[in-house]
Amino acid sequence: MNRDQIKHQLTGCFVPVPTLFHEKTLDLNLDGMQKHVRFLCDSGLKTGNACILVGGGAGEFPALDTAERIQILDAVIEAVNGRLGVVFGVQSTNPREMVTLVKAAAKSGAVAVQIGPPFYSAPTDDDMFDWMQAAADAADIAQVLYTTYWTGYSTTLEMFERLTKIDQVVAIKWSAPDAFLFEQGLRHFAKHFLIVDNQCDFVKSHMYGGRSVNLHACNYAPKWGQKFWELLESHQYFDAQKEVARIVSPYYDLFFEMYKETSGEGTLDKLCLEQIGLEGGPVRPPQRDIREKYRPKVREMLVKNGVIS
Repeated sequence: MNRDQIKHQLTGCFVPVPTLFHEKTLDLNLDGMQKHVRFLCDSGLKTGNACILVGGGAGEFPALDTAERIQILDAVIEAVNGRLGVVFGVQSTNPREMVTLVKAAAKSGAVAVQIGPPFYSAPTDDDMFDWMQAAADAADIAQVLYTTYWTGYSTTLEMFERLTKIDQVVAIKWSAPDAFLFEQGLRHFAKHFLIVDNQCDFVKSHMYGGRSVNLHACNYAPKWGQKFWELLESHQYFDAQKEVARIVSPYYDLFFEMYKETSGEGTLDKLCLEQIGLEGGPVRPPQRDIREKYRPKVREMLVKNGVIS
């Protein structure tokens, strides 16, 4: 496993792709997902400026069974056809399922797996280290640690140091409960790990050596995402921050408004896809279908920030 090559494949916009379902049956809409990821590739996302995540939180992984998760991975890998890296979310509370998913990712040609802490019963540091080691023992594929302090386990800098001993841990999708801890993680570990900013503090993280930014907006505005990454790479930080205010902040304003009514990220991402002419569709329970109420607000947001006219 070549860490530098994998870091290159993970560099740029880290795009969390939603899982699409058919109306009424809520069966997987794999054709719609393939059209979406081909649109991303055809719009210029490629290795060096982006990668995509399938089966993450926005991909509604808790509502999927193991076979469905692997079906999604295989369909996306086929559609991407090597044009950009695919990261596969293997979050689970079941170690056997996690290992099965890791092995499937390695077999499929995914560039990495995204591993979050087990949830419901928050793990200790020793539990979490063993969890990551079990994934490493299952297959020689790069790992992206997803730090999800809101689920009960808050990753410490001491844990970062311990994870340097697992070669497969190449990247950390990093967010922290306070700004200083987030900065410390960047300052101390951006040289060893590729840091994916999941804090929406994109300018600061890039200045401290972060090499990837988690961007939902790339799902529906991939050309904007490329330009945003180019602003960061050319150190045009003032202009980059203005783009955060124009595109990213309104997305999260609306997201948190919707989150008060039903959980999950899928509804907003899918409504945005519909507005640009791609398939969106429903979410699976326990999320509720609130599309009719928010479809006009999504359109208003995208018109106001210039994504659509």
